[in-house]
Amino acid sequence: MSTPADTTSGAATAPVSAVEQRLAELGLTLPEVPAPVAVYVPAVISGNHVYTSGQLPFINGKLEATGKVSTGTEGYADEPTVSPEDAHRYAAVCAVNALAAVKSVIGDLDRITRIVKVVGFVSSDPSFTGQPGVINGASELLGRVLGDAGQHARSAVGVNVLPLDSPVELELIAEFS
Repeated sequence: MSTPADTTSGAATAPVSAVEQRLAELGLTLPEVPAPVAVYVPAVISGNHVYTSGQLPFINGKLEATGKVSTGTEGYADEPTVSPEDAHRYAAVCAVNALAAVKSVIGDLDRITRIVKVVGFVSSDPSFTGQPGVINGASELLGRVLGDAGQHARSAVGVNVLPLDSPVELELIAEFS
């Protein structure tokens, strides 16, 4: 199985911030900001906060998996499923994509003073209740790369379907100076 470190790529330039250096230590680089799949922008600034649009787990411009997150005992056999472990990794990819969106509007991730809120959506069968564990993938990554500034309030919500049949989607609010 691949991890975000194995599959997330971006420009081959050296990291320009301490946050990007910590990403590099994890084998990650910021990708280009994924193109919106509808009419919106990836991130906006309001005051000293950046609000990201929902980020899907695009890796090299491709959605790596589709379907509902399932332990294998929920849902219908003819539906594509994604294991909670894989979805956990995809949530981390969403977090990297969200950081790329933040960087696109503030220029330097070292300006982040706090991740205020993370909202994670998990496409899952109504009987699947492991959404918090899936979204931990994003929360853990943010903590590793931002330290105390990565500690945040959070919601992990189970939904019937996400855009492009993605298994996870993530948005965040970042405070910056």
